[in-house]
Amino acid sequence: MLSIAGSDSGGGAGIQADIKTITMLGGYAMTAVTVLTAQDTRGVTMVEPASSAMVAAQIDACVGDLGVDAVKIGMLGSPAIAAVVAERLERLSVPVVFDPVMIATSGAALADADTVAAFERLMALATLTTPNIPELVALGGEAALRARGIAWLGKGGDAEGPDVTDRLAVPGADDVVWTAPRIHTRHNHGTGCTLSSAIATHLARGLSLADAVAEARLFVRAALLAAPGFGAGNGPLGHFAVR
Repeated sequence: MLSIAGSDSGGGAGIQADIKTITMLGGYAMTAVTVLTAQDTRGVTMVEPASSAMVAAQIDACVGDLGVDAVKIGMLGSPAIAAVVAERLERLSVPVVFDPVMIATSGAALADADTVAAFERLMALATLTTPNIPELVALGGEAALRARGIAWLGKGGDAEGPDVTDRLAVPGADDVVWTAPRIHTRHNHGTGCTLSSAIATHLARGLSLADAVAEARLFVRAALLAAPGFGAGNGPLGHFAVR
């Protein structure tokens, strides 16, 4: 499993969340670090991208020696990095899950306009793109992604209301929708990274896209319920095994 993403100094998101998730799901995690960040659960205070050459070299090292069964893409940091990642991945025939990291759960902007513009190539080659609600809007909305033939998972955690609804849209197929009660906890930093890397790991194991998303959702919900101090009224874990 190759994670191409930024490093989170707080350990809750980014490369660190990907490594933990992939390992817990039985995969072997490799990394290409795109960006160094100074961040914690409250926000991001400094961002320093790697060079595109360094990112390419990390990908080449993993592919050339260890091999890759699936790829998760997270924070990229610059248009040049986005371009070199796309160029390298176009050579591979493996599942790719692209988490278009633009706006963190904390509200911090993590990609500039030029970097977002470079996402088009990555979304076209990805097996699945996984935007949260603000990111889905920034990418043009549901209609625009459908018109461009992009497979996407709209994550509903940022919406208001007692339930969370996630929508999987794949060209040529009916949408798959999951709805489950919201888990009330402040420990939600890195949920998007965890979800996307879990989906990629399940795809590497041979699961269908819908099954990979379903299993990844259960993994994230179990992680939220295991966090200290989640809402006492949420009930046992089995209550949330909603597929």
